[in-house]
Amino acid sequence: MIDAILNHRSVRNYKNDPVSQSVLQEILIAGTRASTTGNMQVYSIVITRETVIKKQLWEVHFKQNMVLQAPLVLTFCADFNRFIIWCLQRKADPGYDNFLSFITAATDALLAAQNCAVAAESKGLGICYLGTTTYNADKIIDILELPRFVVPVTTLVMGYPADNPELTDRLPLEAVVHSEKYRNYTSDDIDRLYLDKESSGLTSSLIELNSLETLAQIFTDKRYTRKDNEYFSQKYLDVIRKQGFLGG
Repeated sequence: MIDAILNHRSVRNYKNDPVSQSVLQEILIAGTRASTTGNMQVYSIVITRETVIKKQLWEVHFKQNMVLQAPLVLTFCADFNRFIIWCLQRKADPGYDNFLSFITAATDALLAAQNCAVAAESKGLGICYLGTTTYNADKIIDILELPRFVVPVTTLVMGYPADNPELTDRLPLEAVVHSEKYRNYTSDDIDRLYLDKESSGLTSSLIELNSLETLAQIFTDKRYTRKDNEYFSQKYLDVIRKQGFLGG
């Protein structure tokens, strides 16, 4: 299992080969063994195989072709709906229409998603997370007919890889691990920790392609702009409120 983790790649091209039900079952069971707040398991996984629905999801995931190529699309949702129904049927008064409960359920969903991802890769499958889930959560809710207190958090496309992409770089441990207490970064620290990433050939080509000066500008000016962040933040907050959290 550790090899699957260390060799993780985001796979964006898939074969047509189906994933057997037995393999999928193992992956899903691994997902349910993830840590969960209070053993509540306040998440749900919606598996999409049908071409018609996948085409609808492809539209809202910014027309990324891997959504159509991969035989499986798994949408992981923060889900207090099931738990609230259970509480009401057991003469208990649920108090989960709030932001903390959404964070609890979202955390549960993400932990389950990562367990599924690692299990899938250990079986020779490829996966890719779709961050676009939160961008168009409102449309995904309509497509998948998600009820109140259910909010999509992330999506995994899953299938057998059609290619073997290179491992992407990672910052050194020193960049993300702090001992005992958080130690803030000096300018020299930042220069050292980002040196390999900034000096790679890929970075040089990206900077030239985008006519920018630094790798950081690719993130701030092209990939994740202030304008987009503010727009999609408000849009997702509206979804969370509409679905019953935040007093909606």
